[in-house]
Amino acid sequence: MVENRSSWVLGHKISPVEVSGNYDLVIGETAPNVPGPPPHFHSALNEVFMVIEGEMEFVINGELKNIKKGESVDLPPNVVHTFKNSGSTTCKWINIHSPKGFLSFFKDMGIPENEPDAMRKSVDESIINKVMLTAANYDMHIKL
Repeated sequence: MVENRSSWVLGHKISPVEVSGNYDLVIGETAPNVPGPPPHFHSALNEVFMVIEGEMEFVINGELKNIKKGESVDLPPNVVHTFKNSGSTTCKWINIHSPKGFLSFFKDMGIPENEPDAMRKSVDESIINKVMLTAANYDMHIKL
């Protein structure tokens, strides 16, 4: 079940889903032309994205891949990746990190959905700087 604690993280609406297994799961929504996080990798986390509406453009180890509704992309540890909604409609996606732990990044960097102007605040320079300074604490290793 989706918990009522959605937030905006770096321009994306993130809705955590409570799960019993050793993984974190969120439902994300990305408006058209919104970029993802800086290119990064996780050294200990496996990650998967599944697009459930629209499409998302991924860059994986330098290779561009367009992932459409019903398709997924697996990102094992040490794979540099980022994404962007380069389409004309909102993209909705499921994101899983295993083992558990990455959900704390979304919690710590997120602006509560019900806060006025939350989406804009989520991409404020102060948030971007915080991400750049602390990303490695969440096993998110930025590769510019």
